[in-house]
Amino acid sequence: MIRGIHHTAISTPDIERALAFYRDLLGLRVVFDFGWPAGTEVADRITGLHHSAARAVMLRAGNALIELFQYESPPPKPGDPCRPVADHGITHICLDVTDLDAEYARLQAAGMTFHCPPQAIGMDVRTTYGRDPDGNVIELQEVLSAESPIALRLP
Repeated sequence: MIRGIHHTAISTPDIERALAFYRDLLGLRVVFDFGWPAGTEVADRITGLHHSAARAVMLRAGNALIELFQYESPPPKPGDPCRPVADHGITHICLDVTDLDAEYARLQAAGMTFHCPPQAIGMDVRTTYGRDPDGNVIELQEVLSAESPIALRLP
Protein backbone atom coordinates (compact mmCIF):
# COMPACT_ATOMS: atom_id res chain seq x y z
CA MET A 1 0.00 0.00 0.00
CA ILE A 2 1.37 3.42 -0.91
CA ARG A 3 1.33 5.67 2.16
CA GLY A 4 2.59 8.91 0.58
CA ILE A 5 5.59 10.55 -1.01
CA HIS A 6 8.79 10.01 0.95
CA HIS A 7 11.34 12.08 -0.98
CA THR A 8 12.31 13.73 -4.23
CA ALA A 9 15.88 13.26 -5.50
CA ILE A 10 17.91 15.86 -7.38
CA SER A 11 21.23 15.30 -9.14
CA THR A 12 23.51 18.33 -8.92
CA PRO A 13 26.98 19.16 -10.24
CA ASP A 14 27.83 20.96 -6.95
CA ILE A 15 26.40 19.45 -3.78
CA GLU A 16 27.90 22.13 -1.54
CA ARG A 17 26.15 24.85 -3.57
CA ALA A 18 22.91 22.84 -3.41
CA LEU A 19 23.29 22.46 0.37
CA ALA A 20 23.84 26.20 0.72
CA PHE A 21 20.48 26.64 -0.99
CA TYR A 22 18.35 23.83 0.48
CA ARG A 23 19.90 23.66 3.97
CA ASP A 24 21.16 27.17 4.63
CA LEU A 25 18.70 29.31 2.68
CA LEU A 26 15.49 27.22 2.73
CA GLY A 27 16.14 25.80 6.20
CA LEU A 28 15.86 22.07 5.48
CA ARG A 29 17.60 19.85 8.05
CA VAL A 30 20.27 17.33 7.05
CA VAL A 31 19.30 13.90 8.32
CA PHE A 32 21.78 11.70 6.45
CA ASP A 33 25.01 12.31 4.49
CA PHE A 34 26.41 9.28 2.69
CA GLY A 35 28.10 8.08 -0.46
CA TRP A 36 29.63 5.09 -2.18
CA PRO A 37 32.83 4.43 -4.11
CA ALA A 38 32.96 3.15 -7.69
CA GLY A 39 32.50 -0.59 -7.82
CA THR A 40 29.75 -0.80 -5.18
CA GLU A 41 27.64 -3.51 -6.83
CA VAL A 42 24.41 -2.88 -4.92
CA ALA A 43 24.50 0.83 -5.83
CA ASP A 44 25.02 -0.05 -9.50
CA ARG A 45 22.12 -2.51 -9.42
CA ILE A 46 19.76 0.01 -7.80
CA THR A 47 20.71 2.97 -10.01
CA GLY A 48 21.07 0.98 -13.23
CA LEU A 49 24.50 2.56 -13.72
CA HIS A 50 27.89 0.95 -14.23
CA HIS A 51 30.82 1.75 -11.92
CA SER A 52 28.86 4.54 -10.19
CA ALA A 53 30.23 6.70 -7.39
CA ALA A 54 28.36 9.49 -5.64
CA ARG A 55 27.77 11.51 -2.52
CA ALA A 56 24.19 11.95 -1.35
CA VAL A 57 22.59 14.08 1.35
CA MET A 58 19.04 13.59 2.62
CA LEU A 59 17.28 16.70 3.97
CA ARG A 60 14.00 16.91 5.88
CA ALA A 61 11.28 19.48 5.19
CA GLY A 62 8.34 18.84 7.51
CA ASN A 63 6.74 15.57 6.44
CA ALA A 64 8.88 15.01 3.31
CA LEU A 65 12.51 14.72 2.32
CA ILE A 66 14.72 15.91 -0.53
CA GLU A 67 17.76 13.86 -1.52
CA LEU A 68 20.69 15.54 -3.26
CA PHE A 69 23.17 13.52 -5.34
CA GLN A 70 26.53 14.53 -6.79
CA TYR A 71 27.82 11.76 -9.05
CA GLU A 72 31.54 11.38 -9.69
CA SER A 73 31.00 8.40 -11.98
CA PRO A 74 29.72 7.94 -14.57
CA PRO A 75 30.24 11.52 -15.79
CA PRO A 76 26.79 13.15 -15.72
CA LYS A 77 25.38 15.13 -18.62
CA PRO A 78 24.81 18.76 -17.66
CA GLY A 79 21.23 19.84 -17.16
CA ASP A 80 19.62 22.87 -18.75
CA PRO A 81 19.23 25.47 -15.96
CA CYS A 82 16.46 27.15 -17.99
CA ARG A 83 14.53 23.97 -18.89
CA PRO A 84 10.92 24.94 -19.53
CA VAL A 85 8.45 23.39 -17.11
CA ALA A 86 6.46 22.15 -20.13
CA ASP A 87 9.26 19.68 -21.01
CA HIS A 88 8.69 16.07 -19.96
CA GLY A 89 10.06 14.98 -16.62
CA ILE A 90 9.73 16.30 -13.09
CA THR A 91 8.60 19.89 -13.44
CA HIS A 92 8.98 21.27 -9.91
CA ILE A 93 9.17 20.71 -6.16
CA CYS A 94 6.47 22.52 -4.18
CA LEU A 95 7.24 23.81 -0.68
CA ASP A 96 4.32 24.66 1.61
CA VAL A 97 4.84 28.04 3.33
CA THR A 98 2.88 29.99 5.93
CA ASP A 99 3.74 33.52 4.72
CA LEU A 100 4.36 33.53 0.98
CA ASP A 101 5.14 37.24 0.73
CA ALA A 102 7.76 37.07 3.48
CA GLU A 103 9.44 33.94 2.03
CA TYR A 104 9.40 35.44 -1.48
CA ALA A 105 11.05 38.64 -0.19
CA ARG A 106 13.63 36.74 1.90
CA LEU A 107 14.62 34.37 -0.88
CA GLN A 108 14.66 37.06 -3.57
CA ALA A 109 16.92 39.21 -1.34
CA ALA A 110 19.24 36.20 -1.01
CA GLY A 111 19.53 35.97 -4.81
CA MET A 112 16.92 33.36 -5.73
CA THR A 113 15.35 34.10 -9.11
CA PHE A 114 11.58 33.88 -9.58
CA HIS A 115 9.35 33.69 -12.64
CA CYS A 116 6.93 36.23 -11.10
CA PRO A 117 5.79 37.69 -7.77
CA PRO A 118 3.29 35.64 -5.74
CA GLN A 119 0.00 35.07 -7.55
CA ALA A 120 -3.49 34.18 -6.31
CA ILE A 121 -4.71 31.17 -8.29
CA GLY A 122 -8.09 30.58 -6.62
CA MET A 123 -9.20 27.96 -4.09
CA ASP A 124 -7.53 30.05 -1.34
CA VAL A 125 -4.09 29.31 -2.84
CA ARG A 126 -1.24 31.71 -3.63
CA THR A 127 1.92 30.57 -5.38
CA THR A 128 5.07 31.45 -7.30
CA TYR A 129 7.82 29.54 -9.10
CA GLY A 130 11.54 30.17 -8.59
CA ARG A 131 14.77 28.35 -9.45
CA ASP A 132 17.43 26.66 -7.32
CA PRO A 133 21.11 27.21 -8.26
CA ASP A 134 20.93 24.36 -10.82
CA GLY A 135 17.77 25.70 -12.46
CA ASN A 136 15.33 23.23 -10.87
CA VAL A 137 11.94 24.85 -10.34
CA ILE A 138 10.92 25.39 -6.71
CA GLU A 139 7.29 26.36 -6.12
CA LEU A 140 6.43 28.28 -2.97
CA GLN A 141 2.75 27.76 -2.15
CA GLU A 142 0.58 29.14 0.60
CA VAL A 143 -2.79 27.47 1.18
CA LEU A 144 -4.79 30.10 3.02
CA SER A 145 -7.54 27.83 4.37
CA ALA A 146 -6.90 24.80 6.56
CA GLU A 147 -10.15 23.42 5.15
CA SER A 148 -8.81 23.34 1.59
CA PRO A 149 -8.59 19.82 0.13
CA ILE A 150 -4.96 20.51 -0.75
CA ALA A 151 -3.93 21.88 2.67
CA LEU A 152 -0.88 20.10 4.04
CA ARG A 153 -1.82 17.97 7.04
CA LEU A 154 1.02 17.68 9.52
CA PRO A 155 0.83 15.21 12.40
